[in-house]
This record gives sequence, C-alpha cells and structure tokens, in this order.
Amino acid sequence: QLQASGGGSVRPGGSLRLACAASGGTLDGYAIGWFRQAPGKERERVSCVSRSGGRPFYADSVKGRFGISRDSAKNTVYLQINSLKPEDTALYYCAADPSLLPCLVINGWDYWGQGTLVTVSS
Repeated sequence: QLQASGGGSVRPGGSLRLACAASGGTLDGYAIGWFRQAPGKERERVSCVSRSGGRPFYADSVKGRFGISRDSAKNTVYLQINSLKPEDTALYYCAADPSLLPCLVINGWDYWGQGTLVTVSS
C-alpha cells in the first residue's frame, strides 16, 4: 500500500517535499513514478525512477525544479518540488510497478497512492 503525503498551500516560488511511503513491502523492488492531475486536465507523469536505477525522468515542465530520490532506510521515495508556479497546482500521486523496464515506458502501474494536494497561489 502506498501513502503520498507532504502537499500543502504555498506561494509562488515556494518549495515542498512530497513523500511516497510503502507498507507491506519494500520500494526498492519497484519503479516509482510521481504523477499529477489538475482540474480539467489529464494526468501527467512528472517524474519517475526505474527499478534498476539510472537517470530519473522529469517532464519538461518540471525539469530543473523537481528532484526525485529514494531513501531505502525509510522505505520512502521523495519528490522535492522547488520554485513552484501556479500551474503546478494539482493532486499529486505516487505509483509503483515491479517492471524492470525504464520507468518512462511503464504505462500500467500496479500500485497507486491516494494523492496529496499541492496548491500554489499568491
């Protein structure tokens, strides 16, 4: 089971750190993805890290501002989000999949967290 947390309301330019924690298993055996969905928009893959490691993926809209990292000791994957913009406002979800494929090509993620809301406004 995945639990996403860390969302909140911030002003433009602010930062948040989202966390994706797992219970009942270790995230080290999974690719992890962070997705977001804004009202009236399709879900967007913003970042992911493959099960085998390697360079993480970032959507063009978040490159240079978001950073994904694993903390194996805490069985948690973080998404550091900096320089927030109003267009980053969305419900952010984490997902996990045991596939060994590069995370960018994974489409049917097996496990989803419940989402954490990020609101950016002045």
